[in-house]
Order: sequence, then structure tokens, then C-alpha cells
Amino acid sequence: MSGSLLYHNPRCSKSREALRLLQARGIEPRIVPYLEQPPDTGALRDLLRRLGIAPRALLRTGEAEYAELGLADPALDDDAIIAAMAAHPRLIERPILVRGDRAVIGRPPERVLDLLD
Repeated sequence: MSGSLLYHNPRCSKSREALRLLQARGIEPRIVPYLEQPPDTGALRDLLRRLGIAPRALLRTGEAEYAELGLADPALDDDAIIAAMAAHPRLIERPILVRGDRAVIGRPPERVLDLLD
């Protein structure tokens, strides 16, 4: 699958499993180590469009930054949520497989296979 991109955290078991599932099918996606190379706000907006979800749906609510930044506040708008994820990439759910104009969050990891059709 040419043009596949995986937002990946090698320390995350779900992310490693998603990569293994792809590799078992002969797919070597381009890896984006998003903790070291965080997407900017424009890239996050594009990713959200491909995922077809609202910014809050991409947040990892169990991370310390979620509470520290008060991200549970329903008054925060999408711009504030996106800016927080750009500044604190640990807040971004993972893994995310992107193929063409579509993307999927690999939770559970088998969801990445949805883009293989």
C-alpha cells in the first residue's frame, strides 16, 4: 500500500501491534514518530478531516496534560483543543493510519485493517 502513513509511538503496545498487523500483510507504512515530530495545527486539522471526527475525539483524556490544561472544560473550542494537541503531542490518540483521503485510529489495533480494502 503505497502512500500509507502511521502516526506511531513505539512505546505503545497498541501502536506496535497495529504496525505488526500491517507488516504481516506486506505493508510498510511511512512511520511518523509524532512525539518527536509533532503535527502542527494545520496537519492536525487535515488529520481530523480524514478521520471524520471532532478534535475532542482525538484527545487522550488519561494523560496528565489533559487535566493540567483543563481540557475537560466544555467551553473550550476546537481551536483550543487543536492547539493543545499540537503543543502536547502525548494528548493525541494513537496509532493513526492514513491512506489517501482516509484515516483511522487503531483502537483496537485491528481497525487499521479497515483501510486495506
